[in-house]
Amino acid sequence: MQQWGNGPSGEDLEKKIIDVTNQIKGKLGGGSFKPIKGFLAVLVLLLVVFGGMNSFYEVDTEETGIVLRFGRFFGFSEPGLHFKIPFGVDRVYLVKTGRVLKEEFGFRTVTPGVRSSYTKRGLEEESLTLTGDLNVSDVEWIVQFQVADPFKFVFNIKDPVETIRDIAEAVVRKVIGNSNVNEVLTTARASLAGSIESDLQSILNDYDIGVRIVTVKFQDVTPPDPVKAAFNEVNEAEQQKESLIFQAREQFNREVPKARGTAKRTLQEAEGYAVERINKARGETNRFLALLTEYRKAPRVTRQRIYLETMEEVLPKMEETYIMDEKSGGLLPILPMRDQLKGGKQ
Repeated sequence: MQQWGNGPSGEDLEKKIIDVTNQIKGKLGGGSFKPIKGFLAVLVLLLVVFGGMNSFYEVDTEETGIVLRFGRFFGFSEPGLHFKIPFGVDRVYLVKTGRVLKEEFGFRTVTPGVRSSYTKRGLEEESLTLTGDLNVSDVEWIVQFQVADPFKFVFNIKDPVETIRDIAEAVVRKVIGNSNVNEVLTTARASLAGSIESDLQSILNDYDIGVRIVTVKFQDVTPPDPVKAAFNEVNEAEQQKESLIFQAREQFNREVPKARGTAKRTLQEAEGYAVERINKARGETNRFLALLTEYRKAPRVTRQRIYLETMEEVLPKMEETYIMDEKSGGLLPILPMRDQLKGGKQ
């Protein structure tokens, strides 16, 4: 079982006690009583020193202590200084339950800090994954988790951290293997990470190791180096396509509303013209019907009035006026009355 505690273990104390006992037996063979008393005193002193050294332990602020007494679970220890029974009676395992732990895949952090540095040396196979359309992608990701149940984390499985790494790698390869390369490299990274987080938590719950997944995040997803140049060209083409689509939509949004406005205005003008023509036609019809009524009352007078009104409307529009006389049988002289009215010369 993995040792999560601190301080000397019970096996070490047993070995030291056995060594001291053997020394005492050797002295007893010499037959001297005073050396025996001296060794007994040393033995008692060693027992007191070792017992005192192993009677207290400290739990850090981000830790939880698991206390076993005679190999059976006794309780948990909160942060602070605590007493325990020495000589292997009580054993304490310290687990970091207050800290979010992180596992890195495809890369390792060399110098953490404000400007962290990373390395991928020797981790190429760990980061290479096969997508559903039989393309290879270089995926770097992290898994952040927290210990929810320290007892299960320590005792339900032999190596919980390595188990989390193995399961996480299997889930990532399964999810990416069910997706195409474009989804992995561009559009669906967030949804894929969410799916991985859900599947990973479900499997760990089945293992019952007391771990809660905080987040799964893709650190970097790129094509492998041999095809990176070709992928960049494809990506540039995709970006250019998106740019052209955006420009076309912009022009569409500019021209179509303008055309719709022009069409609406034309329809309104046509409707107005139709209303005007209909109203005018109705007016002409009413005027003709009124004239017809008057004509039926006095046909001769009405014909003469219509003739005079028509001449009054037509004659001013003519350039020259000729008067025909049936009795004379020819044309009468021109009457330049319009020129005189305008102040012109004959």
